[in-house]
Amino acid sequence: MSVIVEFSMFPTDKGDSVSPYVSRIIKMMIESGIAYKLTPMGTVFEVSEMHDALTVVGKAYRQLEMDCGRVFAIAKFDIRKGKENRMDDKIRSIEDKIGNVSK
Repeated sequence: MSVIVEFSMFPTDKGDSVSPYVSRIIKMMIESGIAYKLTPMGTVFEVSEMHDALTVVGKAYRQLEMDCGRVFAIAKFDIRKGKENRMDDKIRSIEDKIGNVSK
């Protein structure tokens, strides 16, 4: 099974720049060995079970809960049985049709 998650999580009570807080989440993902892609508006990662996806989102929240009074989070899940490693495959499928899409 493949669970691709696109999520954003950040404090809303820390002013205009929240990169110090988002950086904590990315550092946690790096240290956990999770395959991820950072985008300007969120982070995409892939795991093999829904339980693992929810665990990652929970760990992300724990990076902020200690000193953030209000946290915004949004998550989208693409769950597909019988497939693995779809993050790259989904991009490759588009590129097979129209060529390189990365800038």
